[in-house]
Amino acid sequence: MLAKRLPSILPVLTAEESIQTTQIYSSLGQLKSGQPLMATRPFRSPHHTISNAGLVGGGSPPAPGEISLAHNGVLFLDELPEFDRRTLEVMRQPLEDRVVTISRALRSTTFPANFMLIAALNPCPCGYRTDPRRSCNCSQPQIERYMQRISGPLLDRIDIHIEVPAVPFQELASKHAGTSSSAMAEMVSEARRLQKERFGQASATYNAQMSSRQLREHCPLSRNCETLLRDSCNELGLSARAHDKILRVARTIADMEACESITEVHFQEAINYRMLDRNLF
Repeated sequence: MLAKRLPSILPVLTAEESIQTTQIYSSLGQLKSGQPLMATRPFRSPHHTISNAGLVGGGSPPAPGEISLAHNGVLFLDELPEFDRRTLEVMRQPLEDRVVTISRALRSTTFPANFMLIAALNPCPCGYRTDPRRSCNCSQPQIERYMQRISGPLLDRIDIHIEVPAVPFQELASKHAGTSSSAMAEMVSEARRLQKERFGQASATYNAQMSSRQLREHCPLSRNCETLLRDSCNELGLSARAHDKILRVARTIADMEACESITEVHFQEAINYRMLDRNLF
């Protein structure tokens, strides 16, 4: 449910993004009748039985797959360990390059694939591990086999890992209104505006696109933050990619709070979002 609501808080499609997305859907004949342009960000949720070609594209002639249909939008993979491991591995390059190239004997075709990946998985095969209300009957080898269906390099490319505990009845029955999607959307738009001003005419337009050089320029660290990051990298065995992702997430958290500099609190929150690094790496 949370994943399906995400497009409602993302910024509205720009004219260029709308045209790009429309071209992809038009090439497959998936534009709705009377709809000249895609006006909302796409949300794709393929089943775990999907093939390599269905996910990244393929065929003869090559056609876009789900990652291209999610261009400028959201790709949601529910029950991530149930997907074929080889199918998931083919996403590694598109997640880095934001394009996917399909090569055949006579031609090579490149499709756009700039999407936000969201994945969900249970903590164990039965789903009750860490649940205080139910007992988990899974053995440690079963849990390890289940989690090993997802490769470390793929998890390394996911910026945020968080545990979502069961919602207590009191909260389900509460009449207290939470933060609305429209309020969240305003916060996201303001953070995007700050990022656009920061990067100016640079190739990056938001934090996720920052290069290593831009990270050093726009994410200066205090001595305490540098010590915190160094200790975390040593203790968790973080890769260079995870190191950069923590910096990008910390910079984004600071932007959401309209802070010019990254504080220790922002850093601690960003590091806590690398939960699966503690369990798997």
